Amino acid sequence: MPIDSGNLALKGLDDLFSTEENRQEEQREQVQQIPIDELHPFTNHPFKVLDDEAMTRTVESIAQYGVLSPLIARPRPEGGYEIISGHRRQYAAKLAGLDTLPVIVRQMDDDAAVILMVDSNLQREHILPSERALAYKMKLDAMRRTSGRPSKENPRQLVGNFETADIVGKESGESGRQVQRFIRLTNLVPELLDMVDEKKISFNPAVELSYLDESQQRDFLEAMEDTQNAPSLSQALQLKKIAQQGEFSYEKAFDVMGQEKKSEKDTVTIKNETLRKYFPRSCTPKQMEEKIIQLLDAWQKKQQRRNER
Repeated sequence: MPIDSGNLALKGLDDLFSTEENRQEEQREQVQQIPIDELHPFTNHPFKVLDDEAMTRTVESIAQYGVLSPLIARPRPEGGYEIISGHRRQYAAKLAGLDTLPVIVRQMDDDAAVILMVDSNLQREHILPSERALAYKMKLDAMRRTSGRPSKENPRQLVGNFETADIVGKESGESGRQVQRFIRLTNLVPELLDMVDEKKISFNPAVELSYLDESQQRDFLEAMEDTQNAPSLSQALQLKKIAQQGEFSYEKAFDVMGQEKKSEKDTVTIKNETLRKYFPRSCTPKQMEEKIIQLLDAWQKKQQRRNER
């Protein structure tokens, strides 16, 4: 039987276009339902997953509507998947009792995964200083490896090199210098870094304290606890200078931390959370102040009457 060359040509074109469609379909990312227990945290993930009020709201939303935005994950060599974006959603889904989650599975190398993980998490509204510091460092290191630049350990060199740091901070509206200042916090011992998160130590003094070595930081921590004082920027700069001169000791740290701050000479500060224990939430700061003065006046009169007896 003679071969119909026209049909053969048509069949060949159909196969060609079908193959191209299949290729595009294979390349197009698909949302898959992945068992929740097969999803594992990103290695050295710097962002904390907390059981706070926001998490409670997320659990309630997922219980009612499910996970509306798919997670992004990549296959692990040992099996399962490593979460790149969606750690809080996975945790909330577990609490809500879900068995599977919608996931976009993406093949990514380590550095690309780090960059995407950091960028997706930096969009959150509330980020602790320690989280931002560790995330910036991870992204900066990944970008340097990707671009072939050698890693530089000298912080002075890092501060002077803005190109990569500017790119790292661009997503969050930070300057390259501010990115480097956040990264300095990763040199703090865990106890001091926690105090920065808890606002017991302000950001600027913490940056200067990061230039102390681990032993000096622990001496400082002991001096801070013994004097019951948080460091001002001026005190932190003094401590940094003493350390650079090779004269740092617990005794010198204690002397510096025992100094009376200018702001303390004429000011008494009571933290808002301390006052809130004694006043209803409807009270404004002005109303609290007026009530405190009223109570002090009454106490003073009582003391005067007692002294007159």
